[in-house]
Amino acid sequence: MSIFVILGLLVCIEAQEPRAETPVFVKKGEDVFLNVTIANVTDADLVIWKFNKTVNLVRFAAGANPTVYNGYSGRIEVLEKYSVKLKNLQEADSGVYTAVLSGSEDKQITGYKITVQDPVSPVILSVDSVSSSSVWCNLTVSCRAQDSHINSTFRCDTHTCSQEGGERQQVTPSASALHVYLSNGSIICNHSNQVSWTKGMKTIKNVCRHDGPESVSAGISVCLLKTAVLSIALIIMVAAVITVHLMEKLKKNK
Repeated sequence: MSIFVILGLLVCIEAQEPRAETPVFVKKGEDVFLNVTIANVTDADLVIWKFNKTVNLVRFAAGANPTVYNGYSGRIEVLEKYSVKLKNLQEADSGVYTAVLSGSEDKQITGYKITVQDPVSPVILSVDSVSSSSVWCNLTVSCRAQDSHINSTFRCDTHTCSQEGGERQQVTPSASALHVYLSNGSIICNHSNQVSWTKGMKTIKNVCRHDGPESVSAGISVCLLKTAVLSIALIIMVAAVITVHLMEKLKKNK
């Protein structure tokens, strides 16, 4: 008998616990929709949307038009079936929004935990140092955001590249993530949060200049081209001097 009593108490306690709120992330300045599951509501119910459990936002009463409470007029658009749209959210609007059936005891029927975030700042991916030979290349990069930065070293040979210590990731003071990693021959610096992201990228082959046979051949070709151009210019100059000299000599003979 006692087992059934205990089970009954556990069921009652669980039924009285508030429903978990759905987490929603919103970019600063944007809107968000708060919807109610119609199956939980009848036309005779009094439904109130609340902010942080205490501040009334909108009241839906049977046989009456919805009422938007003072302080939220113009900031809330009332939709059909007890749903609303919050407009132009700011950081101060972060919090818990619940729809409750109002009565002798309020009963929560739905809830949202809204977090308003700024867009992340741009990133600057810069190469701090490069050392290379004909068969290898080592480089160190810095990935910088507005309030944080990460350094990472990459080692490459003629075929593959690796990131020393693996991918680097750091949570910034503004709760965004700064991430540096290697992808398809490029170094990627990614700055992101739940509502936005920016990235910087550098191609390794454009950063690592190997002094291998191809580079030597290219240097020789450039050198030969410069020599040929200089030789032609000298020949033209000598021919011009000889021509002028001969013309002056012919004039004297006449």
